[in-house]
Amino acid sequence: MSYGGQGGPQSQWDPWKPNSQQQPWNSGGDDGTPDWAALAEASESRNKRRRLLFIGGGAVATIAVGTAVAMAVVSANGDNNASGTPTNLPASASVPRGSATPSFAPTSAPPPLDPRDFINTAQKDKAPISADTLFPGTQLTMGNTVYKKGATADTTSCASAAGGKLPQILTANGCTRLIRATYTDGGVAATVGVALFATQDQATKVKNQAAKNAMVRSLPGKGVKDFCNSAICLTTANSVGRYAYFTTVGFTNGKNVTKQDTQVFSTGNDLQQFTFNQIYRRGQAQASAAANR
Repeated sequence: MSYGGQGGPQSQWDPWKPNSQQQPWNSGGDDGTPDWAALAEASESRNKRRRLLFIGGGAVATIAVGTAVAMAVVSANGDNNASGTPTNLPASASVPRGSATPSFAPTSAPPPLDPRDFINTAQKDKAPISADTLFPGTQLTMGNTVYKKGATADTTSCASAAGGKLPQILTANGCTRLIRATYTDGGVAATVGVALFATQDQATKVKNQAAKNAMVRSLPGKGVKDFCNSAICLTTANSVGRYAYFTTVGFTNGKNVTKQDTQVFSTGNDLQQFTFNQIYRRGQAQASAAANR
C-alpha cells in the first residue's frame, strides 16, 4: 500500500528490525510520509505472536508445576517407608539390624517331691507329732457325721496300749510310740491308734500280722465309758509309710457288734480314712517345705 507516490519503488518497514537498519521511507521523490496501514498490520501480527508465546509459556509452566507436584507426591509416598526403617535418625545414629528378642536356654522344673518319701522312714520324717497334731480339735466331721472327740493318750510303751496278740507283734517289729484318740457318735464309740516304726517295711509287716486276733485297746474317758472289753467289737489294721494304724469300734452299752450294724462299720471306715489323711498330710507338708528350701 502506498500513499501518493510518483512512481519508483516504495520503501518497506520491517517491524522486526531496529530503526538503524530500516530503509528510508522513500528513496526518491516520496514525501516521507510513513505507510500507516502497513505499520498497523505489522503491529497486529507482532501482538498475536507475543500472545502465542505467553500462552505456550504458560502451558510449559503449568506442565512443569504439575510435574513438580507429582514428584513431590511420589517422594512423600516414598517417605511412608513401608519397610518400617526410620528416616529421621540423627547423623550419628544407625538403624539396628537383626532381632532384639532375647534368647534363653531351655529349662525344666524339677519333679515335685513325693510326700511318701518323707513318711516312709524316721530319718526323713522329722516333723513334730503328738495326739494334738494327729487328732486336732474337739470334734471330727466326715461327710454328714460329726464325731465328738473324747480322751487321747500317747505312750512309748506300745504293748501297754494293745490287746490280743498285738503287744507281741508291736514289740517284735520295733514299735517306738503309740498314740490313741477316742471318738463317739451316739451310742457308738471308736478308738483309733497310730503306731510308729523306723521303716515302712516294719509297719507293713505289723499290719499283715495283726489281721486276726490283734487290737488296740479302747480308750475311755471324758464322758465315754469302757467299751469293747468283753463284747464283740469291730477291729481293723492298716498302714501307710512307717505308720501302722488300728481301730476298735463298738457300742458303749456293751452290745455285741453284728454284720447288720452299719453304723459301726461306717464309723470304722471314717476313722481309718481320717487317720490315713492326717499321716499323708504330714508327708505333703514336709515335701513342700523341702521344695521351698
